[in-house]
Amino acid sequence: MPEAVQDTFGYALYLAQTGRRHDRAKPLRGFGSAGVLEIVESEDNGTYRAVYTVKLGGSVYVLHCFQKKSPSGVATPRPDSDLVRERLKAAAAHATGERR
Repeated sequence: MPEAVQDTFGYALYLAQTGRRHDRAKPLRGFGSAGVLEIVESEDNGTYRAVYTVKLGGSVYVLHCFQKKSPSGVATPRPDSDLVRERLKAAAAHATGERR
């Protein structure tokens, strides 16, 4: 992942930790009111996404970071959405002290 993208994602996560929201953070479609946000950053070699949530016990959980490889469409690929759902469940369990 390019350094400029890492910087953007890092700053967005810093803002989330301090109770603020990056200008480009938006709710990820398909997750209702779960508080799942995504940051999208484009570079010459592709588009990158970071997905995180802040609604679990006051903590920021990074659920997934990836490069979107599909040349068309803006939808999050199904395998990536499935992984985010799985990690959201694990994060919710962690936040409540449950073991998986």
